[in-house]
Amino acid sequence: MKVLIIGLGSIAKKHIIALRKYDPKIELYALRSSKTSAAQDDVINIYSLDEVEQVSFAIVSNPTAAHADTIVMLVDKGVPMFIEKPLFSSLDHQELVARVKRLNIKTYVACNLRFLEAIQFIKTHIAAKRINEVNVYCGSYLPDWRPRLDYRTVYSANKEMGGGVHIDLIHEIDYVYWLFGKPIGVKKHFSNVSSLNISAFDYANYLLSYPTFNVNVQLNYYRRDPKRSLEIVCENGTFFIDLLHNKVLWREEVVFEASSRIADTYYTQMEFFINNILNGNVYFNDINEAYEILTLCLED
Repeated sequence: MKVLIIGLGSIAKKHIIALRKYDPKIELYALRSSKTSAAQDDVINIYSLDEVEQVSFAIVSNPTAAHADTIVMLVDKGVPMFIEKPLFSSLDHQELVARVKRLNIKTYVACNLRFLEAIQFIKTHIAAKRINEVNVYCGSYLPDWRPRLDYRTVYSANKEMGGGVHIDLIHEIDYVYWLFGKPIGVKKHFSNVSSLNISAFDYANYLLSYPTFNVNVQLNYYRRDPKRSLEIVCENGTFFIDLLHNKVLWREEVVFEASSRIADTYYTQMEFFINNILNGNVYFNDINEAYEILTLCLED
């Protein structure tokens, strides 16, 4: 199997680890923009798509603002795509999405929280529950994400590169969509007035309306003590899901706990993609679904 990587940053390296675990013999190629780009062990640098043939799929993990041009290039070659979230940084790509669908090119947009066991547990345990309210929170400190880099230079901090907590942490909107379906209404508020002093939004608040309950989603880049949680207030009790510790509580008692962590979902996700999407006929968060979720995040 040959895999092409476009964008060899920190997130791509997580996918490389997952690929090596899946198949140590896999051939990895990175499409680089400059011949001075640093080489990485066991990854072959190329400078044109013509340098490699019969690619099984491509990982699109360059800055979000470059995704559209990259996808156009891969569509022209008919290459299946594993696309790092968020799909795009704007909503002016309907024709490209329609073209991918028309050509039946296999795609998956990477939202790995769907593979966290606590989220999967709660998906199977809320079906019969009467829900009154849902609260989602994700806060962490952007400078801690990549300690060796100046956080102000990375795409997350820069609006012009497609960054911003409102879509950088699209995982939360994605799993809400996966758990509860499409909302009937969306209100939102974004800002960047924290002490981080970046051009991209560092705070986002969404209110998603459903016929019998509302979902409040709060996201930020500036919380020093990380917290990632989901609270589902039901008629006869409350589920509290601690995503960082892969744990579910019901009425303050632990009803599910797993030793794996969010980092482990990168392998589970990659295994699912290769076995069920690439080599099967499963459609799971493909470019069409991901575009619909992006619309919830960005549409006025």
